[in-house]
Amino acid sequence: MASPFLPAGATTGDSGGELSSGDDSGDVESLQSPETEASGSLTELFEKAAAHLQGLVQVASREQLLYLYARYKQVKVGNCNTPKPSFFDFEGKQKWEAWKALGDSSPSQAMQEYIAVVKKLDPGWNPQLPEKKGKEANTGFGGPVVSSLYHEEIIREEDKNIFDYCRENNIDHITKVIKSKNMDVNMKDEEGRTLLHWACDRGHKELVTVLLQYRADINCQDNEGQTALHYAAACEFLDIVELLLQSGADPALPDQDGCLPEEVTGCKAISLVLQQHTTGKNQGDYLSLVAPSQKVFPAPHYQDKPQWKQKQPYSKVH
Repeated sequence: MASPFLPAGATTGDSGGELSSGDDSGDVESLQSPETEASGSLTELFEKAAAHLQGLVQVASREQLLYLYARYKQVKVGNCNTPKPSFFDFEGKQKWEAWKALGDSSPSQAMQEYIAVVKKLDPGWNPQLPEKKGKEANTGFGGPVVSSLYHEEIIREEDKNIFDYCRENNIDHITKVIKSKNMDVNMKDEEGRTLLHWACDRGHKELVTVLLQYRADINCQDNEGQTALHYAAACEFLDIVELLLQSGADPALPDQDGCLPEEVTGCKAISLVLQQHTTGKNQGDYLSLVAPSQKVFPAPHYQDKPQWKQKQPYSKVH
């Protein structure tokens, strides 16, 4: 069964998990041609393909865009070694998974596969012709915008809301808005998440500190009854869990399913620090008993929740 991230007709190869182009395998071979030599190099042809794709976004499927996105990242960044996005960032996870699936695929292979798909989208493309200039040649991520997915990552300043700035960890902007008193620090998004929820989910400890200084409701619950402490525990940010507890977070506040923060984490150190906070034990006691990376499993009923299933086997603490 073809991967949902592959273009139509693409299959998974038998060698090292690398991707082949199925019925279009000849496209990759055709890159080693006089046309490739005339363009100067494979890298130069790849850059031209990336620039040309800007005019093809409307005719490409989402699967093709994910396929191209992954190969562009493999060429420009290398193997995917970045943390997987949070469990409710569904689009970010799709892009991460498409990139991660390439494994140790070489930049050369990624460029060839990328160019082959661009040629499939526009069989009449001539890389010898210059691309249009001006507004149609927008760039991003240090290079050409290769798909609408990049446009979704690079939101225009005028289109950003306060939660976008929170995800970016833009402390200066958030502080400025809060000081202007034009925004309630406890405002919620459509899922009932506050800025504090988002900051804890992303691991932005300094931003968490700033929000608490501006009287963010530390025990505010989202639409599922989860507090910022639930988020920090589930995402396994021990330092933020400790900061929240020191600032008055209630570890005994359950969510709608009856789960306490200590029951939603896979990190034993976090589970123990939450327990010892409730019982009043010395913090040094739990640290002497467990390594911070030691794993536990959340309560059985929480393991059935989408949040836990989506984040397995990934953990932000390695």
